[in-house]
Amino acid sequence: MRGRHFVSITDVSTDELLRILETASAFKRGDAQPDLTGKTLALVFEKPSLRTRVSFHVAMRQLGGDCIYLSPPEVGLGERETPSDVARVLSRYVDCIAARTFETATVNELAKFADVPVINALSDGEHPCQALADLLTVRERKEKFRGIELAFIGDGNNVAVSLSLAATMVGMHFRIASPAGYELPDGTIQAAEGYARQSGGSVSQFVDPRDAARGADVVYTDVWASMGHEREAAVRREDFAGYTVDSELMSLAKEDAMFMHDLPAHRGEEVTEEVMEGPHSAVFDQAENRLHAQKALLALVLADGAPA
Repeated sequence: MRGRHFVSITDVSTDELLRILETASAFKRGDAQPDLTGKTLALVFEKPSLRTRVSFHVAMRQLGGDCIYLSPPEVGLGERETPSDVARVLSRYVDCIAARTFETATVNELAKFADVPVINALSDGEHPCQALADLLTVRERKEKFRGIELAFIGDGNNVAVSLSLAATMVGMHFRIASPAGYELPDGTIQAAEGYARQSGGSVSQFVDPRDAARGADVVYTDVWASMGHEREAAVRREDFAGYTVDSELMSLAKEDAMFMHDLPAHRGEEVTEEVMEGPHSAVFDQAENRLHAQKALLALVLADGAPA
């Protein structure tokens, strides 16, 4: 993986995905510590961030490297400077670029023109780094992937896209319940079906969230209006009425089911306070695992000899 871009979860093979997770687990146990001394990561963000910014920054520092944050006013992607120019300039200064952008086209253009690895730290099309943390959390709690039933309740957004692909790569059964018009993109379904045929997993779409949650090992939700869709918030609240993950919905899942949310959460909308703070919740383990997963990704992209 050294020197490669990570724009989509599909940029890695299943074996490479599992290697990232094994490396992340080794970091979390304290069994590995590659040296990235002299390496610098540039964070190029168009959106505000808590987990993404802090986890990447801390990950790079814990690996011995350095990190520089470039805010929207400082760069002005697509306005003050083109993504292609930004990519070529930063390639002369840093060893890796992590970009958090509104449009997938922006991070794709950065990757096209950069001479250093570009990591998609979130775009409207995918959130592959979140999927890494999600799988790490599932494996920690369930100790396997094959046969695990994961129910995603809500919008077929960037988080759902990356998670559906990653889950089917490793043999999980991904079920999503969304209102009409908010389903996963057709291309994502086709790709997930292809992975599922190879891994023994599956992907299914439902309208009724109860159909997805029934018998699930994992119940996952996300905000109904992500950054960039704030103007649609009122309409989406109406469209997603009945999709709140509450104790009644969780009761349809398996007794030992875990609840996941990538945060930030709008308590009382997509999830109730009772579920967020309840015994099934793995939300803050999931947030922590962003750090470990991204340390593994950075180590494998930037350093030789990272643990397998």
